[in-house]
Amino acid sequence: MTGFLKIERDGHVVTLTLNRPEKRNAISSAEECAEVADACRALNRDGSARVVIVTGAGSAFCAGGDLKGMRDRTGITRGETGAEMRDSYRFGIQMIPLALYEMDIPTIAAINGPAIGAGLDLACMCDIRIASETARFAESFVKVGIVPGDGGAYLLPKVVGMSKALEMSLTGDAINPAEALACGLVSKVVAPDDLLPAARDMAHRIAVNPPQAVRLTKRLLRESQHMRLSTLLEMSAAYQALAHGTRDHREAVDSMLEKRAPHFEGR
Repeated sequence: MTGFLKIERDGHVVTLTLNRPEKRNAISSAEECAEVADACRALNRDGSARVVIVTGAGSAFCAGGDLKGMRDRTGITRGETGAEMRDSYRFGIQMIPLALYEMDIPTIAAINGPAIGAGLDLACMCDIRIASETARFAESFVKVGIVPGDGGAYLLPKVVGMSKALEMSLTGDAINPAEALACGLVSKVVAPDDLLPAARDMAHRIAVNPPQAVRLTKRLLRESQHMRLSTLLEMSAAYQALAHGTRDHREAVDSMLEKRAPHFEGR
């Protein structure tokens, strides 16, 4: 482990903090990518983890890649040949979307400051995004003469639509929190001191629900973006059968009928 990631638990809610404030939480090495990806995979297997918050230490959420590393062909952009550079991406930065975006657990990005390039794409890998008034957002790869190499070309259009995604990607221009809210990039903008409390409040409101139903619901919504209605209905029926068979479903119904607080075990 590189110590790039700080992991904290509050009951069923886990907060992952990118912890290189002196570098504005830029992602610099394959080891840092692996640390993030490994943490996401471990949490996905952890039945006690129900919601994950992703945020940054200091004044930035994530400034993207390391410009000095790009210049020197080191870190996540290591490689003298095209084949070597391709593998640097495949076995480096691309491990993060394959782990974070594919998590069954709901994820919330608490965007405390600039989310630039790979940092914006990292936010888009999360299910829900809440921004501080100090946040800024830019799909800025074109500004340094490269393309989104970490899944941004897939993620950003799904969040803001193709027209806005093309505008952001082809200009590389930054947008402010009000613009991000207007285009659906974030669902809420709050004062800086309210950011983590707002993210934690939302996380706990999700975490009190039956965890298996939450995970299945997230997966249905994700898969609905790629399926015909008839195919999704088949998948929904199968998932519903699984949900009806859980103890938590019976506990939810019983607690409503008995007018008491439910106790969910994730079973």
